[in-house]
Amino acid sequence: MLIRRLFPVLLCLVLLTSLAFSAERRTPIVDAVSTARDAVVNIRTEKIIQRRNRPFFGFGDSIFDQFFQDMLPSRSYKTQSLGSGVIIDDQGHILTNAHVVDKASKIFVALTDNNRELEAELIGEDTRIDLAVLKIVEKGKYPYLPPARSDDLMLGESVIAIGNPLGLGHSITTGIVSSLKRRIQINEQLSSVFIQTDALINPGNSGGPLININGDLVGINTAIARQAQGIGFSIPIDTAKRVLNDLIEYGRVRHGFIGVLVGEVSSSFVRSFGEGGVLVDEILPNSPAVKAELQIADVILSIDGVPVSSPEHYHSIIQTYTPGDRFELTLLRGTQKIKKTVLLTALPEGYEIAYSRRVFGFELRQGRRGLVVDKVIDDSPADLVGLQTGDLIAKVETVEVETVQDYKRAIEDQLGRKPLTFTVIRDNYAYLIELP
Repeated sequence: MLIRRLFPVLLCLVLLTSLAFSAERRTPIVDAVSTARDAVVNIRTEKIIQRRNRPFFGFGDSIFDQFFQDMLPSRSYKTQSLGSGVIIDDQGHILTNAHVVDKASKIFVALTDNNRELEAELIGEDTRIDLAVLKIVEKGKYPYLPPARSDDLMLGESVIAIGNPLGLGHSITTGIVSSLKRRIQINEQLSSVFIQTDALINPGNSGGPLININGDLVGINTAIARQAQGIGFSIPIDTAKRVLNDLIEYGRVRHGFIGVLVGEVSSSFVRSFGEGGVLVDEILPNSPAVKAELQIADVILSIDGVPVSSPEHYHSIIQTYTPGDRFELTLLRGTQKIKKTVLLTALPEGYEIAYSRRVFGFELRQGRRGLVVDKVIDDSPADLVGLQTGDLIAKVETVEVETVQDYKRAIEDQLGRKPLTFTVIRDNYAYLIELP
């Protein structure tokens, strides 16, 4: 009888104890993941790759070799790849890495809601910044995680990476912020600034969100340093927010115009001042640089607090700003450090062609077979390397150019970078030249 009377009391004690333990287990990390997880999607892409059998004969570098290849039958096969993304609004826009969806013929995203897989379309991408925006084709209201801010992150702050490694579904790793503005050299002409953490980021995690302890979206995870164990890199969400509207509205990131050409500083400068920078070599009339009162021989030390130590670093940072953006330059003028604010504008009409004439020394026209060199300026870099009127320009760096518009887009992406490699065709043979 006594046991029956005490049973409800004992049951209540057990439940209260269980709730207390549950409350202790529900850490801020659990709450943050609960806030963000429904907005994280798994991305599956399909790519159709075509390969042609090579002819048993060839003409060396002759364009006839390509001609005969085009006549041969091709084999096509389908490949799949996996990645992650995060929905950033209720309309179904998804932010991810460009390399996750690069050259995809079809894109599918899986939601946490009953593992639904829906088709998505590519809205815009920029491979230099490694960001892309997708949109779920099926209309509806979707759970989302709006971009927050990354400029207030603190060293040692706890962060959480959510993604889809190896297609296993949501995977969650935690770590701390070990660097706020880690600059990584991606290739000879491109570097980027990342948030560095010790949260594990595997290839399948690419494109997934990095969140803080409040569940705020502070970065987009990217896997670029496979040789580095226990180190993860994420694109700061402030960088993504600067280019987001361009990716959605224009499908690409527009190049902002500042109106300066920069060069290397001397090694003696670095030894004297203990830091690098880039030298302002030329300032174009009526440009934002003029309005910001920049001067030739100024040394640009940093952009919005990010140190600049080479022209490659300078251009990699500038490309993350779009027309209408402002940023602060820290300059060394003589022996005095000063700060100037620059308002970027859109490129002036025809600027890319004028840039080619001034910097490289040639002019182009549209021909039947492609882009034809119409004029070579005497004693220019193009003249000195032997470029001739009538030559065909087939590539700028690795980008094929067939029309003037193609060429302008390729030059826009490489503005200020020197030298550039051009593929030139003359008498059915291809040559590589570097200008200037």
